Amino acid sequence: MQLLALGVGLFSERSYDDVAIDEIAARAGVSRGLLYHYFPSKRDFYVETVRWAAEQMQAEVEPEDETLAPIDRLREGLDRYLGFVERHAQAYATVLRSGIGSDAEVLAIVEATRAGITSRLLEGVGLATPRPHFRTAIRGWIGMVEGASLDWLDHRDVRRADLVEVLAAALAAAIGAAVTLDPGAGVPPR
Repeated sequence: MQLLALGVGLFSERSYDDVAIDEIAARAGVSRGLLYHYFPSKRDFYVETVRWAAEQMQAEVEPEDETLAPIDRLREGLDRYLGFVERHAQAYATVLRSGIGSDAEVLAIVEATRAGITSRLLEGVGLATPRPHFRTAIRGWIGMVEGASLDWLDHRDVRRADLVEVLAAALAAAIGAAVTLDPGAGVPPR
């Protein structure tokens, strides 16, 4: 776990190509051979770092206070997400803009993370069984969150709190549209 945390730190500071396996080993205080014992290649180390970071991010964005109203839990989760994005800006941008992120295993991790978020949001609106309009609306919103996060990292001209509000309103609008198109879902309009 310490090696993976180190990897997240390194890949958050610099691109995949700018991080050498010898540097990873030196910073970890282990031999290159021992590092290769656990991770057969730098790519394997990177993939496991991405997997671990995705797990950390999902755990970190969970609101601490489950008694909050759904919209407030969403805002808290979005704020925590943007905090994670900000702390790991380089790695986040690399994965989402392809770079080494075009690796099939990395893409599978990203996709599994998106699917997990979609499931939690569907459950949050009372849909244990995904309905197409809602699933599509939420998946589209996740793409918006990722794109808006990258824009925010690039420009830094929108306050984080304002971005949280924009993203929360966008999800409410997307769910509202899904309710209109699928009124049989039993989800009350937001």
